[in-house]
Amino acid sequence: MLYLLVAHHAHGHTTFLNLFRYLTFRAGGACLTALAIALLLGNPVIRELKRIQREGQPIRALGPERHILEKAGTPTMGGILILIALFVSTLLWADLQNGFVWAVLFVTASFGAIGFADDYLKLSRRNTDGVSKKARLTCEFATSLIAGWWMQQMMPPELTNQLAFPFVKDFLLPLGIAFPIFAMVTIAGFGNAVNFTDGLDGLATVPVVIAALVFALIAYLVGNHVFADYLQLHAVPGTGELAIFCAALVGAGLGFLWFNAPPASVFMGDTGSLSLGGALGAVAVATKHELVLCIVGGLFVVETLSVVIQVFWYKRTKRRVFLMAPLHHHFEKKGWQEPKIVVRFWIVSVVLGLFGLATLKLR
Repeated sequence: MLYLLVAHHAHGHTTFLNLFRYLTFRAGGACLTALAIALLLGNPVIRELKRIQREGQPIRALGPERHILEKAGTPTMGGILILIALFVSTLLWADLQNGFVWAVLFVTASFGAIGFADDYLKLSRRNTDGVSKKARLTCEFATSLIAGWWMQQMMPPELTNQLAFPFVKDFLLPLGIAFPIFAMVTIAGFGNAVNFTDGLDGLATVPVVIAALVFALIAYLVGNHVFADYLQLHAVPGTGELAIFCAALVGAGLGFLWFNAPPASVFMGDTGSLSLGGALGAVAVATKHELVLCIVGGLFVVETLSVVIQVFWYKRTKRRVFLMAPLHHHFEKKGWQEPKIVVRFWIVSVVLGLFGLATLKLR
């Protein structure tokens, strides 16, 4: 919004308003705005969630015993706080004529609505059964398929329906009409991967912030032909504006972490985890860095694989590979304290994020 206003009023003039034309300035503004909104609204939102929910989020009876004692009564749906800060900041600082921005916001809002419905049903029924898996996956896949097709239409012809690989500068794998399906799996997959990871105070928030930081840089570079050519990246015109969205996501995530840090005053719930994971997947598809997201978001991938392996092996042998899945619960069962698990997983996320950045120069 500010970009369009400034572009209209500052046209032909060299003024302070010209700063609003620069992505870096607007990205910084988006991050700080989202952070300020999250910090200012945090306590009022938490108080309202406590008033509405009273008994807080239902805790799974099969989970670690400590969760039932320590986390009972903590309100959920804190993802609302993230989404408010994220959307207000993005709409304020981004170029609203950019189709990629609207495609990513569409995914984020849709996944947030699915997560909200899931959280609402869990709270109203006072159990951990929300939206049915079939209905939930159907909505996620439909949203992701629409977004994949939408972004495909905005790609330059040489990249349409192509899959890029890290470390390989010239090779592109043509997916043809299967590209929207690949995009669907990427977006929905990461939505659920972040959802699996969100099981301890602050555990999912910091890795999301790290991934958003990395993809803010990727979006900025890929959207700029000069930088893209120098780094031998595949340029996708228009995706630079997604740096604004990612920066806003960083600010909103940090603001939420203020209240979600151990011991958490609020949980993001499916409202937050699904929407944030879907958002990261959508940005990765738009910037043609889907496989890099698997590196940067490697923690989410590992957490998801732990669930898949556990279910698959148990159905075949009636034995478990892990004491409990997702993986962070396995370490809880082994006696690790929650802060140790969370901080060590954060360290892994930082290392993976740095490795993901390294692929930009190695390609």
